[in-house]
Amino acid sequence: MMSKVVTLGEIMLRLSTPGYDRFVQAESFDAIYGGGEANVAVSLANYGHEAYYVTKLPKHEIGQAAVNALRKYGVDTSYIVRGGDRVGIYYSETGASARPSKVIYDRANSAIAMAEPSEFDFDKVFEGAKWFHTSGITPAISENGAKITKAAMIAAKKAGATVSIDLNYRKKLWTPAQAQKVMTDLMQYVDVCIGNEEDASLCLGFTPEGLDVTKGSLDAAAYETIFKQMKEKFGLTHVVSTLRESYSASDNGWSAVIYDGKEFYHSREYELRIVDRVGGGDSFAAGLISAMLDGKGSKEALEFAVAASALKHTVKGDFNLMSKEEVQTLVDGDASGRVQR
Repeated sequence: MMSKVVTLGEIMLRLSTPGYDRFVQAESFDAIYGGGEANVAVSLANYGHEAYYVTKLPKHEIGQAAVNALRKYGVDTSYIVRGGDRVGIYYSETGASARPSKVIYDRANSAIAMAEPSEFDFDKVFEGAKWFHTSGITPAISENGAKITKAAMIAAKKAGATVSIDLNYRKKLWTPAQAQKVMTDLMQYVDVCIGNEEDASLCLGFTPEGLDVTKGSLDAAAYETIFKQMKEKFGLTHVVSTLRESYSASDNGWSAVIYDGKEFYHSREYELRIVDRVGGGDSFAAGLISAMLDGKGSKEALEFAVAASALKHTVKGDFNLMSKEEVQTLVDGDASGRVQR
């Protein structure tokens, strides 16, 4: 079932060191395009939905290359505003074993960060839209980014679309105090809230007790109380969180929890050997949105989202390039990795 889905955010040029090289070793970088909401749009297009991505990009060739990266995977780019001077950049170094991955941002004054809400015709953008998704990164990039996000949410609600947000706290973009002021205001328009334990604490001030992700274990039940509080405060339909148990940079446990007002549910857990974890949360959000649009209940939708994101960790780059059928195969229990003939 195809549905119109709109995502809004910043797509950046990712410059990655080859293999597991450190920045100081690198003599070249692999060029990849990606960004939270762009990654979600690509997944949704792969799953057969009508995925639209909204941002502002310069008219020059680097801006066009970012547009082309989205078009390649079937994302509709007709609402992208062209102008401004910069495409944001981030540098990525893939960690291994005890050495964590590292990201360095060079994104100040990008085209979307400098854009004005008046540049976007959101009434037109959301005509016929069933779902709108954005993240806490977009309002964090600038004051204008926060204004654009709010304007989009208001238009989405007016059009009758479901609104989801992935909290995605980024400490290099703003402080917890700044985040909580902006995000608490935006939450009045949100139906489905996605975020991990750190996001919920730093963006909204909700902290589950007794959790320490650095110790490699998480107590899923500790989320139930906090999810109920979040649902009650903000009037959410669903509160969702991924659970990453970080044994090392190469090996993680991966599962998720959801609360829909009636039931709290913890998914199956996957043991991951990581190829590229960037975009893991975005692939989860996309899987959840796709499954909900397809009419799946909370449990089924969560299992699809967790399987989609488990597979994404095996794909290099920001985008999850898995089909709906490949994800469903994993949901149905085939995690063997055997050759599909």
